[in-house]
This record gives sequence, C-alpha cells and structure tokens, in this order.
Amino acid sequence: MIKTSIISLLLLICCNLSAQQVQDTSYNPIIEHPVYKLGQGSVVFIDEGHNNYHTKDGRYSPFAKVLEKDGYIIKAYKGSFEEKSLKEGKILVIANPLNKINVDNWTLPTPSAFTEDEIKTLDKWVKQGGSLFLIVDHMPWPGAAEKLAKTFGFEFTNGFNVCVVNPAYFRRANGTIAKNIITTGRDNSEMINRMPMTEGQAFKIPSDAEPILIFDNTSLILLPKTAWEFNSSTPIKNIEGFSQGAFKKHGNGRIVVFGEASMFSAQIDEGVRKMGMNNENSQDNYKLLLNIIHWLDGILN
Repeated sequence: MIKTSIISLLLLICCNLSAQQVQDTSYNPIIEHPVYKLGQGSVVFIDEGHNNYHTKDGRYSPFAKVLEKDGYIIKAYKGSFEEKSLKEGKILVIANPLNKINVDNWTLPTPSAFTEDEIKTLDKWVKQGGSLFLIVDHMPWPGAAEKLAKTFGFEFTNGFNVCVVNPAYFRRANGTIAKNIITTGRDNSEMINRMPMTEGQAFKIPSDAEPILIFDNTSLILLPKTAWEFNSSTPIKNIEGFSQGAFKKHGNGRIVVFGEASMFSAQIDEGVRKMGMNNENSQDNYKLLLNIIHWLDGILN
C-alpha cells in the first residue's frame, strides 16, 4: 500500500514537470529596509561558467532583482574559478552546475562540473574570507557538485525528495525550520516561519554546520538512474534528519548550502501557476534569501 502511494506520488511529480517553467518577469517585491543604497552594496557573483541551469539573466533573474533592490551589485561570473577573479567579489552563488556530458543527458553517471584545481581554488578562497552560496537541486545536479560539497563537509544525495503528505511545509513551529540567526534575521519582520517543500535533494551536514531546513519522518528521497524516470524498482531512502539548507563558517569565510533552487526564483508554468518567491504561500522565501545573503555578507553575526 505504501509503495503504491509513493509510485502514485511520483507520477504526480512527473506530470507537474511537463509544464514549461519560465521566470516571472513581473515579480517585483518591496524591500522595506534595504541594507545598502542602490548599487552601493557588496559584489555578488552568479556562476555562469559551468553549464548552470540558473543564471543571472535567466531563471535567476528574480533572485538577482531581489538582491539589487537590497543594494547589492550582481554580476555574472564567466569561465573557470580563478583566485584573482574571485577576489573581485564578496559572495559567489553557484546554482545547479553540470558537467558538459549531462547538459542534454540527465542519466547516470553525473561527473563533477568542476576541475580539481577549481575545487582547491574555491576552498582556499572561502578559507581566506570569501562567502559561497551553493544551491544544488535534484538529480543530476547533486552528482555534478558532490566533490565540491564534500570539500566543505556536506554529503549530497543524487535524487529527488518527496513528502508523503500534500501540501507539505517546513515550519518553525514543529522544528523543521531551525531556530538560528539566518531564520530569525535582524528583527521579527525577517523571521522565517513557514516555507513550502518542493522537489530537490537532501544532504547530511558536518558537525560544525547548523541546519536551516530539516526533513522529518514524512520525507523520502528517490534515486533514479535517469531524472524523472521512476518505477517500482527505483531505490527509496528515508531522509528524516537530513537537511535541505544549512550553513557554517569555513576558515575566515562562510558557506550556505541548499538542496532546492526554485524557492529562490519566481517562475510561472504554462502561464498560470506561480512557483517560488512569487507564490502566495511562499511569502517567507524572499526573506530567507535576504537573510542568507546578509549572513554571507557579515551583516548578520
């Protein structure tokens, strides 16, 4: 019975994917207390050099708009990661990178999107004071970022998380939203209380990290060989206690890791359904994005 219910849930997920998702260009949130005056904030790079699914002027244009309204300077980072270029920014956002062999083929294997030299460069950059925001959604992206994440102590799962209840939310009231500096913000207006749970991945965090979003016993992760192809033989794993968001200091720098990308965008599928920060049930999403960036920027301590 349980297995039949899970398979039915997978079919529902596949149907949801069939709708074409595009960024919501009308999304225009009001930032009541911007940290910086317009164009005077820290430089935030959004990686576009690793076959990224989310880019500054593409699916993450709403992400960039929110930060620009808070005064940040948003720039696309092109090419490989090099120490000299990274020093020109304060925060680096990497969202859903891919190895070139998986750009049009979301089937295992999913090798690293980064060279060993790039991973070493990023590790050094963060240790010296850089701030990294690593956002890696469902399979195949966790495989492409697994080695990078492991450098910072995070253990990715290359699959799809699902919840056996619908609708599903992370909530402060039941502890699935952890209480910490990022979920509390500067005052009560920035506190994170409820967030919709959407498909992504789950990961284990190192002992020196703090969770932000925590899966409970209603969540599972599915491990297909090909993205969105599920059947009765697809491996299923319990992810109670795993995280979908966490943060830690690394040397003199900081890192935030998330296992879902659309929560920080604003998309529309088939011109009707709003997904991400623009959804009426996702009012805390843009607050969480700002709180994360403020912590990475050293404003929240």
